[in-house]
Amino acid sequence: MNHNAPLPPLSPRPLRHVSEVHRRVVTAGRLRTSGVSVAEANEQCRPGGPWQQILPGVFLLHPGPPTSEERLHAVLMYAARESAAGVPTQPGAEEPHRPVYAEAMITGLAALTLHGFSSAPSLLSLDRIDVLVPRMRRLRSTRGARIVRTSALPAAEQVTGVPVAPVPRALADAVTELTDAGAVRRLLTEAVRGGHCEPAAVVRALTEARLLGRPHVVDAVDSLLAEGRAIAEDRLYRMVQEYGLPDPVWNVDLRLPGGPHLGGLDAYWPEQAVAVELDTRAPRQGRRQEDDAVWSEYARKREHLERLGITVVHITPRKLRDATEQQATVVRTALMASGDRDPAAYVVVLPR
Repeated sequence: MNHNAPLPPLSPRPLRHVSEVHRRVVTAGRLRTSGVSVAEANEQCRPGGPWQQILPGVFLLHPGPPTSEERLHAVLMYAARESAAGVPTQPGAEEPHRPVYAEAMITGLAALTLHGFSSAPSLLSLDRIDVLVPRMRRLRSTRGARIVRTSALPAAEQVTGVPVAPVPRALADAVTELTDAGAVRRLLTEAVRGGHCEPAAVVRALTEARLLGRPHVVDAVDSLLAEGRAIAEDRLYRMVQEYGLPDPVWNVDLRLPGGPHLGGLDAYWPEQAVAVELDTRAPRQGRRQEDDAVWSEYARKREHLERLGITVVHITPRKLRDATEQQATVVRTALMASGDRDPAAYVVVLPR
């Protein structure tokens, strides 16, 4: 076949069908099922032709640069084990063919952009889009697509009809490629401040990706944890106000009269001898022994206070975010039950 020879007539329904539904992005396999051979597809992609091959085995059915949406679908088509849903059974059926991408999802900076991060770059500015696949898949990174492998795929989130990695995993994959300390800090901070996820989930993902050996990542994580604690403290304050709990004293240290320091608390109701402590610990790579020591210190403090008749309510930032009313009920119940307990030991309350 020479460049001047017309293509053989194509079945109008399959070609119209795939171009509309895939935003005019299709795989070689889809074209074959529509009656278009590899040779015919390559002919359409000749210089000045109406099509172009955007990735190996993936074709764009129009000339000119692809849109961001077309790039996303092209990367997924390249990486995924594609299956179909909603394929019409009759040639004249109007129900569109919708692609279902198995074992692949967008991750890294592109995923953060889709999640709505203002500190992530636009899709059009990215040279390559990261796509997460199982470790055993035989795929290579290529122009426009970087293959990221994992031993266990997380559950994808659907964003504008595209499977996207959860924020903690997308952050870890993005940070892997970043050397700019400011960019890393901005992304991690927005993840927490924007309510996308809790600091512990971010640190866990960074730990699993073995990124906490990088100084600029460690510095960003320290800022992240401080940011997370400030947000948790603000949520605790709003919970007390919004659910009508009595005002506690905030951020205090307790001591026995003339005796030892008992520990710091985020909120304390002296009359009821009820305390709230926020658990903002996060797992850190290479610090398992230290984390165990910190948790042991938490437990010892709680046991000591409870022996003195002080009820300690332990709350995580995630519970404050996702189950605020339930946590307010727990605190209110503890305050109401104080009248049924023996009086607590006298303690000195000092500002922290």
